[in-house]
Amino acid sequence: MTRPTTREIMAAAQVAGVPVDDEIATRISNSIGPAFDGFAAIAGTLPFDLEPALYVVAQNAKVSK
Repeated sequence: MTRPTTREIMAAAQVAGVPVDDEIATRISNSIGPAFDGFAAIAGTLPFDLEPALYVVAQNAKVSK
């Protein structure tokens, strides 16, 4: 999990149908970047890798062991 770039923010906003210009995308990236930096140390170590969609898979694997 890495800090999102301005370009990635703009792409996500476009997919969501939200108009975002370069300045706003940069501000979003700078404001949420520290949260991504904070999780970087544990990214990949959690059973669902910070991805809630895979939580059920991780739980089922735990139960089956």
